[in-house]
Amino acid sequence: MSRDADSAAAWLQYARSDLALAREPRSGDVLREALAFHAQQAAERSVKAVLVHFGIPFPKTHSIERLVDLLPPTVPRPPDLLAAAQLTAYATVFRYPGQKEAVTAAQLGEAVRLAEWAYAWAEQCIAGEAPAHDERSGTGTS
Repeated sequence: MSRDADSAAAWLQYARSDLALAREPRSGDVLREALAFHAQQAAERSVKAVLVHFGIPFPKTHSIERLVDLLPPTVPRPPDLLAAAQLTAYATVFRYPGQKEAVTAAQLGEAVRLAEWAYAWAEQCIAGEAPAHDERSGTGTS
């Protein structure tokens, strides 16, 4: 598979890799903050894959909200995609010691869930499908 920055498939490959790392069982040496960072990267790269698919240039940023704002108006922005913007803090504030309190197991679980959702959303957008809608929660599902 191409690792070209102009390839949506390459961006999805990197997002999938980050998602796999975020899901890894946590050993004593692995900080939840590091796993949450990979969840954030999976979501960020998923949005970037969609932008690449549509030929939309984007700045070097970790801000998921800023990237979502660049999406064409025809691309759906379901609630879970907008909620994924909260993951940006895991790429900035939480990456360094002493900046915030430790990431909890619940926060990590939510970060992984949102990253999984963002990845599935990106796959569907690139495939030309409308993201699935979960009647139970009112949000898209993976």
